[in-house]
Amino acid sequence: MKRLHDDGLLTLFDFESYETCESCLPGKMTKAASKGFPKRASDLLEFVHTDVHGPMSTTARGGSQYFINFTDDFSKYGYVYLMKQKSKTLEKFKKIQNEVENERGKKMKAMRSDHGGEYLSHEFSNHVKSCGIIPQLMPPGTPQRNGMSE
Repeated sequence: MKRLHDDGLLTLFDFESYETCESCLPGKMTKAASKGFPKRASDLLEFVHTDVHGPMSTTARGGSQYFINFTDDFSKYGYVYLMKQKSKTLEKFKKIQNEVENERGKKMKAMRSDHGGEYLSHEFSNHVKSCGIIPQLMPPGTPQRNGMSE
């Protein structure tokens, strides 16, 4: 309306008499703000964020269509591995776990991920439990909670 008035197509319009429509404001919001972000790490390998991405529209050299990333919450150091299938998630997790635990002389304490099926399999759950790693699954539909991997 203001633009029509400024262009001279609408005359004698009183913008001051209209108040902000309180019920319209929530309708224009796309998503409520996330409350209570998870605690941050105070040491290396305390929390490791992970996520699987794909399938990508362009296949990588070697036929990989997916990639998985791992990011340490404390140091923000990350690893990325290419994968041909999502089913290789456990294999890549074991590889990164072995690499960083041997390199740093510390054990992973917790792993934060989304509710992707690759993290919910019995094989993956059993491996994580046997290693004493606490799986921290972020609520579905909240990528901002796993923002470091997103």
